[in-house]
Amino acid sequence: MNNRALKDLLYEQVSRVGKALSSPKRLEILEMLAQGEKAVETITAEVAIDNKLASAHLKALKEARLVQTRRDGKRIYYKLAGPDVAQLGVVLRQVAEEHLVELQMAVQKMAADPDHLVSVGRKELMAQAKRGEVIVLDVRPQNEFDTAHLPHARSMPLAELAQRLDELPRDVDIVAYCRGPFCLMSDEAVKLLQAKGYRARKTSDGISEWQAAGLPLAK
Repeated sequence: MNNRALKDLLYEQVSRVGKALSSPKRLEILEMLAQGEKAVETITAEVAIDNKLASAHLKALKEARLVQTRRDGKRIYYKLAGPDVAQLGVVLRQVAEEHLVELQMAVQKMAADPDHLVSVGRKELMAQAKRGEVIVLDVRPQNEFDTAHLPHARSMPLAELAQRLDELPRDVDIVAYCRGPFCLMSDEAVKLLQAKGYRARKTSDGISEWQAAGLPLAK
């Protein structure tokens, strides 16, 4: 094989990953799987597509070696092929946000209310949580919390939040988080908490962003 053919082969193999990431739904699926293993039915419901389309997207991700599967009876479960896949998603989003004005504008709309965002850095937030000065609230589903979560976080899934408000003190600040910057569960949680008189904000970090910053997770 000559040098030109070898270079073509190398870039062709790398492009397999790029092709697999070229679908918005596949990116959303990868963000979901960064939270932990999911059954096909769960993925289909979460990303609002039918089974046939979900299977096609998952097949493309599997062919690029970005996800792995296991079978339990009739159910098939998917997970990321490794933590580096989650980090790839974070880097891809960061590059897109840095260079795409359209994405910058969309993100600004999400963060239109600065009172909803926590103002301290990651390490200081965890120090405050350790001292009991804030409550870090994980509003993702319980199974995602059980897989991995931010240190000192408390699990209270969004679907249960309204019924469990009496478990939260009113004299301590609350910082909610979910799956990452594009996840809206924490926004809904903050709106609910503030409407009920709690001092609540959110951090746009999820566990992938936390790991990308070189910080530990709890399990």
